[in-house]
Amino acid sequence: MSPPNDLKLDHIANLARLSLTAEEKERFGRQLGDVLAYVALLNEVDIAGVEPTAHAFPVVNVWAEDVPEAGLSPEEALRNAPQARDNMFVVPKVVE
Repeated sequence: MSPPNDLKLDHIANLARLSLTAEEKERFGRQLGDVLAYVALLNEVDIAGVEPTAHAFPVVNVWAEDVPEAGLSPEEALRNAPQARDNMFVVPKVVE
């Protein structure tokens, strides 16, 4: 497969917000042509009878059981706070 023409490459570069030099267009054009040639080769593979899939292996959740547990006490939560007052963190004012 031949490399994409300059107009297609310019369009792709514009979509990617890239400004390419003539040298980069030449190099990336060849690379994109190689990718497109490989995709064309993949299109020749017989996939009759193959079901579509999103993953090569079955995916299952591996989460632990959602069991409520005791949280931190206010003293534990504030133990390393630079400043605390009335069981709350004291932070600089950010909104006037």
